[in-house]
Amino acid sequence: MSGHSKWSQIKRKKGVADAKRGQVFTKLIKEITLAARLGGGDPEGNARLRTAITAARADNMPKDNIERAIKKGTGELAGVAYEEYLYEGYGPGGVAVLVEAMTDNKNRTSAEMRYIFTRSNGNMGEAGCVAWMFHKKGYIVIEKGAVAEDKLMEVALEAGAEDIEESEKEYEVTTDPQNFEAVKKALEGAGIKYQLAELTMYPQTTVQLDSKHVEQMLRLMEQLEDHDDVQKAYANFDIPESVLEQLGK
Repeated sequence: MSGHSKWSQIKRKKGVADAKRGQVFTKLIKEITLAARLGGGDPEGNARLRTAITAARADNMPKDNIERAIKKGTGELAGVAYEEYLYEGYGPGGVAVLVEAMTDNKNRTSAEMRYIFTRSNGNMGEAGCVAWMFHKKGYIVIEKGAVAEDKLMEVALEAGAEDIEESEKEYEVTTDPQNFEAVKKALEGAGIKYQLAELTMYPQTTVQLDSKHVEQMLRLMEQLEDHDDVQKAYANFDIPESVLEQLGK
């Protein structure tokens, strides 16, 4: 495993807490608002909005907050106009880093992104310098005890999943973005509970980090995710399992 899935695994092993609830809500509200602005306020006809609402409910966001965010996106309520931006660069050890951000002030956010990269021994690059290394995938994590492997394979692959990888404690299901919703619904219909389900960016190639760069790279990822304007951060690093095990101790 590498990149996004490796970072998810590391966060669990290290016990790195997700952003504070208020910060989580801020990121979710931005996504709901922009999704509604771009595709309309009806989740049935707007897959991006539907996914954002599902994520908000999973984090126990109140229904009123969700509805207000949708109305701000459709213009029924006044609100801040967020725009999407991609920031690209390199982290310690030459790791490619891709950052999805939403902001109402591009100049401020760009300056802050550059500062975060620089102080973690990385550097921000030009548009397009690393984006080509990543491709979008659906990503679903299921605890091993939640389902038998044969049943998971039957349900997920029949619904259009591309691959199922097994780790010590989890199954990781990847899908084409167009089949993501169908696979999720199939799992739910079969009573298979998942720990995480999201659209993410997978790296086509990876860079294995030595122990000298691991701490710097993880600090960069944490600082990016802690930034209010950052929705998601992806990287193509890989870390030896022996080093990864030490992170949980």
